[in-house]
Amino acid sequence: MSSATTIEVGGEDVRLSSPDRVVFPRQGWTKLDIALHFRTVAEGCLKGVYGRPTMMKRYMKDVDHPPIYHKRASSKSPFETAMIRFPSQRAGRMNVPRVPADILRFVQLGCLDLHPWPVRSQDLDHPDELRFDFDPTPGFVFADVKRVALHAKDLLDELGLIGWPKTSGSRGIHVYVRIEPLWDFFQTRRAVLAFGRELARRHPELVTTSWWKEERRGIFVDYNQNARDKTVSSAYGVRPTGYVSAPITWAELPDVEIEDFPMDRFSDRYAEVGDLTARIDENPGRIDRLLEWVERDEAAGEGDAPWPPNYPKMPGEPPRVQPSKMVRANWE
Repeated sequence: MSSATTIEVGGEDVRLSSPDRVVFPRQGWTKLDIALHFRTVAEGCLKGVYGRPTMMKRYMKDVDHPPIYHKRASSKSPFETAMIRFPSQRAGRMNVPRVPADILRFVQLGCLDLHPWPVRSQDLDHPDELRFDFDPTPGFVFADVKRVALHAKDLLDELGLIGWPKTSGSRGIHVYVRIEPLWDFFQTRRAVLAFGRELARRHPELVTTSWWKEERRGIFVDYNQNARDKTVSSAYGVRPTGYVSAPITWAELPDVEIEDFPMDRFSDRYAEVGDLTARIDENPGRIDRLLEWVERDEAAGEGDAPWPPNYPKMPGEPPRVQPSKMVRANWE
């Protein structure tokens, strides 16, 4: 087994240790195979993480073993870093990629996909991106996810916002929307919740924003992916499934399948269509109308929804208790 090799990307040589280590046992793909994928897509991959505090999800053995999560940068980090504040109010430094070689440095550290915050390091409190994560609940399939994503595009068009879709590489669809960095995490999260609720009103047979799994039926709009410190796997990353989280066009979405984008064939796709996110930073939008929907929902008695369990109790948040447990407690 080779002890190390170097890979050139963006005019820099990046050292890759243990290039022959098998990371995907079923497919036989090695660490070097992964690095070569990321060298191919480095420009597009950097577009999704450039200047963003980025969490590392590290596979130290292979995809059949659980990864470890590193939010904080090490004292000898090879990356630029930024001091951030977590929801616990504890401060820490996170890695901030800036150049194509940084993408390969993440691979060297065991990362298969990258998990950036929706903010830039120069303004850590005001997201410049909304993230829509559409996932199926039991009884629903990927075809249903695609239908909901297309309904979401219609609603985004109505709002004057530009959505950039990609496969999740697992079961769902992600849609990113660049916005002007004028609102804080509380406002952007509530804006996505209001969007999801409006989508559910228009398509009640297909869409849900219910946080509690026992109440979900349909395609879940995971509004909490927009909370501070939450991340979504960014474009061109490789998921443990072996499939790439692939940017797609709205026109091709109806015919796309997750299985269309295995890592070992993705270089052909990239050569054919290039980086479909190349213009994502152009024409950032505003969320004023979404915030008007937040006020409308509040006036109608639909306030905030539950936050993830590891977050402090938030002002206006409903009880963070499963409805079935709350019913039992009331009876007792």
